[in-house]
Amino acid sequence: MHITPRRLVVKAGTSTLTHPSGSLDLRSMERLARVLADLHGMGYQVILVSSGAIAVGTAHLGLPERPSALRLKQAAAAIGQCRMMHIYDKLFSEYNCSVAQILLTSDDVADPGRLEHLQGTFCALLELGVIPVVNENDSVSSAEIETGRQKILGDNDSLSAIVASLCGAELLVLLSDIDGLYDADPHACPGAKLLPQVEELTPEIEAMAGGAGTWRGTGGMATKLSAARIAMEAGCDMVITNGARPQDLYAIVEGKPVGTRFLSHKK
Repeated sequence: MHITPRRLVVKAGTSTLTHPSGSLDLRSMERLARVLADLHGMGYQVILVSSGAIAVGTAHLGLPERPSALRLKQAAAAIGQCRMMHIYDKLFSEYNCSVAQILLTSDDVADPGRLEHLQGTFCALLELGVIPVVNENDSVSSAEIETGRQKILGDNDSLSAIVASLCGAELLVLLSDIDGLYDADPHACPGAKLLPQVEELTPEIEAMAGGAGTWRGTGGMATKLSAARIAMEAGCDMVITNGARPQDLYAIVEGKPVGTRFLSHKK
């Protein structure tokens, strides 16, 4: 029997929140805010993990492409994060919802003391009816934007799964630029089939993961499967679906077949 989740984490990828130019896609952000605010009004406790800060900062600075120097990426992230939170606050306020910003580093989830305080902060915000908006603190952390180093976080797919785990969420939804997990790359293979449900992350399933997407983002299907492993082991279902249709969240929370659902090992 399907159990309706009461606490859910929604991760919106860069490709969902921005135009190809890197500028904010205000129409997409407004649709997402409206649906999340509505779910909040229906009694769900909602956490939003939002990508896009570096892309937005890059566009605002008028740079032709994502910077290559780490310090410039971190500067772009600081600018972009400020602009994104301003828009989120404005949009959610229109629907009578309050938001709060939480920026995380690997140390925050690796240190038991910090983790305990972090869990307390999340719980307090949710109890107060506030929607936390989460991102990695790229201005001081290079876990995501600098590669080649072992890290706990490293992409917002994994970050969202860690947040879902530490908050005891029943459902994690990754909004991406793809409808779900396919048995082959749908961009290269027109006959690729969508997998509606995954019960176990077998080697065959993991072999279906492709590379990263556009320059605006950092995650591909491989990072989403890594997130699925974290969520499933924490007893949290995970769904990959297309961020162009945020209204699908209504069906997803009801357990209807949308995108690809990874069934957790319920605790």
